[in-house]
Amino acid sequence: MEESGEYGERRRYPRIVINLPIEYQDTGDSSLRGAMVVNAGAGGFLIEATRDMPVGTKLKVTLLFSKEFELTNFEAETQIVRKEPHRKENSNGSLVWEGYQYGLVFLHVLEEDRWKLDCLLGGQSEFEEIFSSLICQL
Repeated sequence: MEESGEYGERRRYPRIVINLPIEYQDTGDSSLRGAMVVNAGAGGFLIEATRDMPVGTKLKVTLLFSKEFELTNFEAETQIVRKEPHRKENSNGSLVWEGYQYGLVFLHVLEEDRWKLDCLLGGQSEFEEIFSSLICQL
């Protein structure tokens, strides 16, 4: 999850800006928690959460989104590779939200969920476009 720099985009996969809720749980923990995905790519997510977690933590994530006229979900095993304190303020400067931004990299994604992610990303991942369009129409 590298940032753009002086030499242009260095990420392996393009990112899209989204604002979708995500459920996550630490590996080995039964408690579900919520966060927001703020951008996504074929290699991982950037999420905002209030919980303080260390880099290296493995999370099981479930993202719910609409695909055509129905809801579907995307599940993956991820790992935190980047963490930064983050806060949001409204237009008059009052604090609205304070927490962390986490860069998550995908460790394991089922093939079926890879296709769902590809549909969410608009066919921008590494999969061949013809197969993506066929699956997205199902």
